[in-house]
Amino acid sequence: MAAIESFSLLRNCAVTTRVFSNVRVSPRATSSFNSIKFLHPNHSQRSLFCTNATHDEEASAKAAAASADSGAPTIFDKIINKEIPSSIVYEDEKVLAFRDINPQAPVHVLVIPKARDGLTHLGKAEARHGEVLGQLFYAAKIVAEREGILDGFRVVINNGPDACQSVYHLHLHVLGGRQMKWPPG
Repeated sequence: MAAIESFSLLRNCAVTTRVFSNVRVSPRATSSFNSIKFLHPNHSQRSLFCTNATHDEEASAKAAAASADSGAPTIFDKIINKEIPSSIVYEDEKVLAFRDINPQAPVHVLVIPKARDGLTHLGKAEARHGEVLGQLFYAAKIVAEREGILDGFRVVINNGPDACQSVYHLHLHVLGGRQMKWPPG
C-alpha cells in the first residue's frame, strides 16, 4: 500500500510540475509498482522538493488567511504607494498592473485595484464593486495587448487558502507567452 501511495504522490508531482520527463513501466511489470522506472536521474530529490514546495505554498496561504481581514497594509498597498519598487506595465486611476517577481510564465503580470475597499479576495465582492471588477478585467486585456499575448493568455484569481491565495488584496494574474495546458490546476 505504501508503494502505491508513494507512486501516486510522485505521479501527481510529475504531472503538476513537469519534474519527470517520462515514466516507463518495465516489460516484466506485474501488479506491483516496484517495477516502475523513472528516467530522470534525480527523481527522489525532485519529488521531495515538489512535496515541500507544495506544502510551503499551502502553509503560507493558510498563514496569510489568518490575517486577511486585519486591515493591515499588504505588500500590494506598499507597491501602490511606491514604498516597494515594481515593474509597472499599466496604471490608471483605479488599477495598477506590474510584473510578478516569481513569474510562472514568460509573461506574468498582476493586476490589482488601487483601493482595496474590502476586496481582500473575490469571495468578498459585492454589487458596489462591479465597476472596479470590470476595470480589472479591462486592464488585463490592455496588459495582454501591450505584452503581445492578446491571441492567447490566461487570467487567474486565487480565492482563499484552498486556492493558495497568499496576498489578501484582490489580484488577477495575467499569464501568457507560452502554450497553456488544461486542466490548469
